[in-house]
Amino acid sequence: MGAPRLRRILFATSNARKVEEVNVVLRRCGFEAVAHPGAPKVELQSESLEAVAAAAAAAAYAFLRRPVIVEDAGLFVDALNGFPGPYSSYVYRTIGVRGLLKLLEGVEDRGATFVSVIALAYRGGVVLFRGEVRGAIAREPRGSGGFGFDPIFVPEGSTRTFAEMSAEEKTELSHRGAAARRLCEWLREHPEALE
Repeated sequence: MGAPRLRRILFATSNARKVEEVNVVLRRCGFEAVAHPGAPKVELQSESLEAVAAAAAAAAYAFLRRPVIVEDAGLFVDALNGFPGPYSSYVYRTIGVRGLLKLLEGVEDRGATFVSVIALAYRGGVVLFRGEVRGAIAREPRGSGGFGFDPIFVPEGSTRTFAEMSAEEKTELSHRGAAARRLCEWLREHPEALE
Protein backbone atom coordinates (compact mmCIF):
# COMPACT_ATOMS: atom_id res chain seq x y z
CA MET A 1 0.00 0.00 0.00
CA GLY A 2 1.57 3.31 -1.14
CA ALA A 3 1.54 6.70 0.50
CA PRO A 4 -1.78 8.58 0.32
CA ARG A 5 -2.18 10.75 -2.75
CA LEU A 6 -1.50 14.44 -2.21
CA ARG A 7 -4.28 16.89 -3.06
CA ARG A 8 -2.93 19.39 -5.55
CA ILE A 9 -3.34 23.13 -5.52
CA LEU A 10 -2.20 25.54 -8.21
CA PHE A 11 0.50 28.05 -7.23
CA ALA A 12 0.62 31.09 -9.53
CA THR A 13 4.39 31.57 -9.66
CA SER A 14 7.39 30.86 -11.84
CA ASN A 15 9.71 30.76 -8.79
CA ALA A 16 10.61 27.07 -8.34
CA ARG A 17 12.31 27.75 -4.98
CA LYS A 18 9.13 29.29 -3.55
CA VAL A 19 7.20 26.20 -4.63
CA GLU A 20 9.83 23.93 -3.07
CA GLU A 21 9.69 25.78 0.26
CA VAL A 22 5.88 25.84 0.45
CA ASN A 23 5.77 22.14 -0.43
CA VAL A 24 8.06 21.26 2.50
CA VAL A 25 5.07 22.20 4.67
CA LEU A 26 2.12 21.29 2.43
CA ARG A 27 3.26 17.73 1.74
CA ARG A 28 3.30 17.02 5.47
CA CYS A 29 -0.40 17.78 5.65
CA GLY A 30 -1.53 15.99 2.50
CA PHE A 31 -1.32 18.76 -0.12
CA GLU A 32 1.06 19.73 -2.90
CA ALA A 33 1.49 23.06 -4.67
CA VAL A 34 2.01 22.86 -8.42
CA ALA A 35 3.55 25.84 -10.19
CA HIS A 36 1.33 27.52 -12.76
CA PRO A 37 3.41 30.33 -14.25
CA GLY A 38 0.83 31.07 -16.97
CA ALA A 39 -1.58 33.09 -14.81
CA PRO A 40 -1.47 36.84 -15.44
CA LYS A 41 0.91 38.71 -13.12
CA VAL A 42 -0.87 41.51 -11.30
CA GLU A 43 1.47 43.89 -9.49
CA LEU A 44 -0.73 46.12 -7.40
CA GLN A 45 1.30 48.99 -5.93
CA SER A 46 0.47 49.04 -2.25
CA GLU A 47 2.13 49.44 1.14
CA SER A 48 0.31 46.23 2.15
CA LEU A 49 1.58 42.76 1.25
CA GLU A 50 -1.93 41.50 2.01
CA ALA A 51 -3.47 43.82 -0.60
CA VAL A 52 -0.86 42.84 -3.19
CA ALA A 53 -1.30 39.08 -2.60
CA ALA A 54 -5.12 39.29 -2.51
CA ALA A 55 -5.30 41.20 -5.81
CA ALA A 56 -2.89 38.80 -7.51
CA ALA A 57 -4.78 35.73 -6.23
CA ALA A 58 -8.16 37.13 -7.33
CA ALA A 59 -6.78 37.85 -10.82
CA ALA A 60 -5.23 34.36 -11.06
CA TYR A 61 -8.51 32.74 -9.98
CA ALA A 62 -10.49 34.80 -12.53
CA PHE A 63 -8.10 33.57 -15.24
CA LEU A 64 -7.73 29.92 -14.17
CA ARG A 65 -11.21 29.33 -12.73
CA ARG A 66 -9.64 26.93 -10.23
CA PRO A 67 -8.46 27.36 -6.64
CA VAL A 68 -5.03 28.97 -6.66
CA ILE A 69 -2.48 30.38 -4.23
CA VAL A 70 -0.20 33.37 -4.63
CA GLU A 71 2.61 34.34 -2.26
CA ASP A 72 4.12 37.76 -1.75
CA ALA A 73 6.97 38.49 0.65
CA GLY A 74 8.88 41.51 1.86
CA LEU A 75 11.94 42.34 3.92
CA PHE A 76 11.24 45.16 6.39
CA VAL A 77 14.51 46.71 7.63
CA ASP A 78 14.17 48.62 10.91
CA ALA A 79 16.89 51.23 10.22
CA LEU A 80 15.31 51.99 6.83
CA ASN A 81 11.82 52.56 8.30
CA GLY A 82 10.57 49.25 6.91
CA PHE A 83 12.07 49.67 3.44
CA PRO A 84 12.07 47.80 1.09
CA GLY A 85 8.95 46.05 2.49
CA PRO A 86 6.38 45.42 -0.25
CA TYR A 87 8.89 46.70 -2.84
CA SER A 88 11.47 44.01 -2.01
CA SER A 89 11.24 42.22 -5.36
CA TYR A 90 11.76 45.48 -7.27
CA VAL A 91 14.62 46.55 -4.98
CA TYR A 92 16.26 43.15 -5.39
CA ARG A 93 15.99 43.39 -9.20
CA THR A 94 17.35 46.95 -9.32
CA ILE A 95 20.03 47.32 -6.61
CA GLY A 96 20.28 43.75 -5.32
CA VAL A 97 21.79 42.45 -2.10
CA ARG A 98 24.90 44.63 -2.42
CA GLY A 99 22.79 47.75 -2.93
CA LEU A 100 20.77 47.08 0.20
CA LEU A 101 23.95 46.46 2.19
CA LYS A 102 25.31 49.80 0.89
CA LEU A 103 22.24 51.56 2.35
CA LEU A 104 23.17 50.03 5.73
CA GLU A 105 26.87 50.95 5.68
CA GLY A 106 27.85 52.29 9.10
CA VAL A 107 24.43 51.45 10.56
CA GLU A 108 24.54 49.53 13.86
CA ASP A 109 20.82 48.62 14.03
CA ARG A 110 20.63 45.55 11.78
CA GLY A 111 17.14 44.43 12.90
CA ALA A 112 14.68 43.29 10.23
CA THR A 113 11.50 41.30 9.74
CA PHE A 114 10.77 39.02 6.80
CA VAL A 115 7.02 38.77 6.09
CA SER A 116 5.15 36.38 3.81
CA VAL A 117 1.50 36.47 2.83
CA ILE A 118 -0.08 33.52 1.03
CA ALA A 119 -3.43 34.29 -0.58
CA LEU A 120 -5.77 31.45 -1.52
CA ALA A 121 -8.47 32.36 -4.04
CA TYR A 122 -11.35 29.93 -4.48
CA ARG A 123 -15.08 30.09 -5.19
CA GLY A 124 -15.71 31.35 -1.65
CA GLY A 125 -13.40 34.35 -2.04
CA VAL A 126 -9.83 35.08 -0.96
CA VAL A 127 -8.28 33.97 2.34
CA LEU A 128 -4.96 35.33 3.60
CA PHE A 129 -2.26 33.60 5.67
CA ARG A 130 0.56 35.69 7.13
CA GLY A 131 3.89 34.53 8.51
CA GLU A 132 6.80 36.57 9.81
CA VAL A 133 10.22 36.08 11.33
CA ARG A 134 12.48 38.53 13.14
CA GLY A 135 16.17 38.59 12.46
CA ALA A 136 19.11 40.73 11.47
CA ILE A 137 20.86 41.83 8.30
CA ALA A 138 24.33 40.28 7.96
CA ARG A 139 27.27 42.52 7.06
CA GLU A 140 28.14 40.40 4.00
CA PRO A 141 26.19 37.92 1.83
CA ARG A 142 26.69 34.29 2.91
CA GLY A 143 25.49 31.04 1.39
CA SER A 144 24.32 29.84 -2.00
CA GLY A 145 20.83 28.51 -1.22
CA GLY A 146 17.51 30.30 -1.20
CA PHE A 147 16.88 33.38 -3.32
CA GLY A 148 16.38 37.12 -3.07
CA PHE A 149 17.67 38.60 0.18
CA ASP A 150 18.24 35.18 1.81
CA PRO A 151 22.07 35.58 1.74
CA ILE A 152 21.88 38.55 4.14
CA PHE A 153 19.03 37.59 6.50
CA VAL A 154 19.92 35.80 9.75
CA PRO A 155 16.78 34.66 11.64
CA GLU A 156 16.67 35.07 15.42
CA GLY A 157 18.18 32.10 17.22
CA SER A 158 20.51 31.25 14.33
CA THR A 159 24.00 32.29 13.26
CA ARG A 160 23.39 31.27 9.64
CA THR A 161 21.67 33.18 6.86
CA PHE A 162 18.68 31.63 5.10
CA ALA A 163 21.00 31.06 2.10
CA GLU A 164 23.24 28.87 4.29
CA MET A 165 20.33 26.52 5.08
CA SER A 166 18.63 23.73 3.17
CA ALA A 167 15.04 24.38 2.04
CA GLU A 168 13.85 22.17 4.93
CA GLU A 169 15.90 24.04 7.56
CA LYS A 170 14.87 27.43 6.22
CA THR A 171 11.18 26.50 6.09
CA GLU A 172 11.19 25.49 9.77
CA LEU A 173 12.20 29.05 10.70
CA SER A 174 10.96 31.19 7.83
CA HIS A 175 8.12 33.60 7.23
CA ARG A 176 7.03 31.52 4.20
CA GLY A 177 7.04 28.34 6.30
CA ALA A 178 4.85 30.01 8.95
CA ALA A 179 2.36 31.25 6.33
CA ALA A 180 2.28 27.79 4.70
CA ARG A 181 1.57 26.14 8.08
CA ARG A 182 -1.43 28.47 8.55
CA LEU A 183 -2.64 27.61 5.04
CA CYS A 184 -2.29 23.90 5.87
CA GLU A 185 -4.38 24.22 9.02
CA TRP A 186 -7.08 26.08 7.12
CA LEU A 187 -7.15 23.56 4.24
CA ARG A 188 -7.53 20.68 6.71
CA GLU A 189 -10.64 22.39 8.10
CA HIS A 190 -11.95 23.48 4.65
CA PRO A 191 -11.02 20.69 2.18
CA GLU A 192 -14.01 21.66 0.03
CA ALA A 193 -12.17 24.88 -0.93
CA LEU A 194 -10.07 22.89 -3.40
CA GLU A 195 -13.09 21.48 -5.26
